[in-house]
Amino acid sequence: MATDPNASSAPQVDPITLEVVNEGLIAIVREMRATIIRASYSSVIYEFDDFSCALFGSDGEMVAQSWDHPGHVLPLPWGVRVALDDFGDNMGPGDIFLLNDPYRGGTHLNDVTLIYPVFDEQGKLIIFPAVRAHWVDVGGMVPGSYSGLSTNIYQEGVRIPPIKIVEGGRTNHAAMTLLMANMRVPEEREGDLTASIGACKVAESRIRKLYEKYGTATVLDCVKLSLDRTERRLREQIEKLPDGDYYYEDYLEYFNEGQLDPVLMRIKLTVAGDQIIADFAGSNPQVPGVVNSSLAVTGAGVFVAVKSTLDPGGAVNHGAFRPIELRAPEASIVDVRNDAPAGAHGEVRKRAVSVALGALSQIIPDLVSGDLCGTSFPNAIGGYNRRRNRQYVYYEAPAGGNGGFLEHDGPNAMVNVDFGNLPSIQTAESIENEMPILVERCELRMDSGGEGASRGGLGMRREVRLMDPEGSYSVLSDRAVIPPFGVLGGSSGAPYIVSVIRDGEERLFETPGKVTGHPIRKNDIVVMRSAGGGGYGDPLRRDLQKVLDDVVSGYISRERARDGYGVVITDSDTVDEKATSARRAELAAMRISFRVVADDSLDSYIGARGRRRVVDLSPAMADALGVAKDDLLEMLGANPAPLRGWVRIAEDHPEGVLRLDDFGRKVLGVADGDSVTIRAVPTPVVPKGMAA
Repeated sequence: MATDPNASSAPQVDPITLEVVNEGLIAIVREMRATIIRASYSSVIYEFDDFSCALFGSDGEMVAQSWDHPGHVLPLPWGVRVALDDFGDNMGPGDIFLLNDPYRGGTHLNDVTLIYPVFDEQGKLIIFPAVRAHWVDVGGMVPGSYSGLSTNIYQEGVRIPPIKIVEGGRTNHAAMTLLMANMRVPEEREGDLTASIGACKVAESRIRKLYEKYGTATVLDCVKLSLDRTERRLREQIEKLPDGDYYYEDYLEYFNEGQLDPVLMRIKLTVAGDQIIADFAGSNPQVPGVVNSSLAVTGAGVFVAVKSTLDPGGAVNHGAFRPIELRAPEASIVDVRNDAPAGAHGEVRKRAVSVALGALSQIIPDLVSGDLCGTSFPNAIGGYNRRRNRQYVYYEAPAGGNGGFLEHDGPNAMVNVDFGNLPSIQTAESIENEMPILVERCELRMDSGGEGASRGGLGMRREVRLMDPEGSYSVLSDRAVIPPFGVLGGSSGAPYIVSVIRDGEERLFETPGKVTGHPIRKNDIVVMRSAGGGGYGDPLRRDLQKVLDDVVSGYISRERARDGYGVVITDSDTVDEKATSARRAELAAMRISFRVVADDSLDSYIGARGRRRVVDLSPAMADALGVAKDDLLEMLGANPAPLRGWVRIAEDHPEGVLRLDDFGRKVLGVADGDSVTIRAVPTPVVPKGMAA
C-alpha cells in the first residue's frame, strides 16, 4: 500500500475529539437541510428534496455533507473554486455569492448555487457553507426551463456567473430585480433563495459555536485528519484491484433535425496502484442539442460509480475525490463549452455512471448491476393557474427501475444511486393542492424490467390530467430509444415513453423523450412511463418460482415469462415444468454467434454530428437475426457488459464473421477467432429515421 509521506507530521487529535468534531460538522449540514425544508416555497424542494448542502474549507475542499443529492453536491467543489478564483481577496464578511453557470462550476441552469463565506474575528476565511437547489424555473423558452430540443444555452434560461448577490450584508437589489424579472413564478424563486440564505446563516451560527468550543486549530486538524482518513480508505480498496486499462462505450440520444444521431461516450478506466484515471478521450464533440454537460457533472458520475462499488460505507468528503483523476477532451459532451446546451446534466451524469460501471464490471463483476434506468426524466407542465391567479410550473421526475444484481432483482421505481436521498415521486396531494393538475394514475409498469437471472427493476406509469384551459408540456429525457443494458447475458430494460392522451386517443412524439413546449388543453392526460433497469445474468437460468411469483404479482406477463424466461405458466398459476424445459432449450438454440475477425483499419463509426458504431452484416446474417438496416444490436463477449452497434448491410460481407476494431474487442474481452453472440435490441420507431 502507498504510504503517506506526511504521516509523521499529521495533526495530533485524540480519537474522541476527532469523531465529535467530524460528526458536529455533518450535523450542521443536516440542520441546514432541515431549515431549507421548513422555509422553502417550492414543493420541488420541500417535498421532492431537490437540493443539497455542504461545508467547504477555505481551500475549496468539501469538508462535510449529509443525505444529499450526489448530482448536486459532488460537483459543488468546482463552483466554490470558481468563486475563489474570481473573487479571491475580494471576499469579506457579509458577502454571499450566487451562480448557476454550467461552464463555470454549475450543473444545469436550474440548479442555483449559493456560497456563503464565513470569517473568524481576525477576518480570516475559515469555511464556506453552500447550498445547491433546483429552481423550478429560471427563464428560457418553456415553463420549467427544460427543453428537450434546445440548440443553445440561451434557450435554457438565465445564466448566472459567480456574482455577489449580497455584499457586506446588503442585498444587491438591482441583480435580484434583473434575475426575478426573467423567471416564471418569481415569488417562489425569491422564497427559495431566502431559504438557502437562512440555512447558511444557521450554519454560520453553529460553526462559530463549534470553533469556540474546540478552537480553530483543533477543528482544522480534525478536518485534515478526516479527509486524509477517507482518502486512505478508498485508496486501500482501489489497490486491491488488478492494474490495467478497462474500456467501455455507450450513447446519448441526440435528434438532428428530427433524425436520431446518437452521440458517443467512451471511457478508458485505468487502475494504477491506489489511483484510478478516468479518460473520456474519443467521446463525441459537443453538439447543439441537450446531450452535453460540464466536466464537474461527468466527474460526479465517475465518482458515484467508483465509490458505490468499492467503498459504499465510507464517508463522502474531499478525501474520497483525491484518488480519482479525470481527463476529458474540451468542448465535448463530457466537458461542454459556450454556447452549447447543458440541460442534460442528469443524462450525462447517469451515462458516465453507466460507462464507468461497464468498465469496472470487467474486474469486479459481482459488485456491479445491470444498467440504471438512465435519465433524470424531468417533465414540466406550465401555464396560468386561474384558481390562484398566477403562473405555475409543475415539475415531476418519476423514478425508473434499477439494474438487477448478483444477490437480488433490481429495485422497482426507485431513484438511482446518483440521486441520493430524493423520493421516487412527489405526492399527489402536494401537486393537486398547488396546481391545476390531477394525478390520475401511478403504478408499476409491467414487463419493463430487463430479463435476467436477477430481473431489472420495473419502471412506473404516471398519468396527470390538466384541469385548466391550456398549458405547455416539455420533457428532457434519454433512454427513450436506446434502452438500459443488461450484464452477464441479462436483457435490456424497457425504454422511456411519453405521450399525451386527447379525447381517448394516445399520441406519441416524433422525437421520443425530447419535447419542447407541446401545447396541451383541458382534460389532456400526460402519460409518463419510466424505463426499467437492465437484467443481471442469463434469464434462462432464473429460478422458476421467481418467474411464477413475478407473473402472479403482475410484474411480468405470461407472454414475457414464456418468451423472455422460457417459463410456461398454466392457467392455474403453476409452472409447467416439461413445457418449460422444452421452451428453454428452444430459446437457447435460437441464440446466434459469429466469429471475431480483428480489423484495426475498420472505420467503425458513422453519424452526422453524432458518432455511432456500425456492425456490418451480410443479408443472410441480418435475416438470421431478424434485423434490418439501422436496427440496434448487442454483442456479448467474455466481459459482462455488451457492446452495441447499428446494422449496416454489406452485400459482400463474409458469412458468420464479425469484424471488430481494437476498442470493440477490449470492451468485449475477445480476440481474433473468438466467438461472440449477437442479438437484436427492440427499439421504438423514430419517424424520420437515423442521421447519415
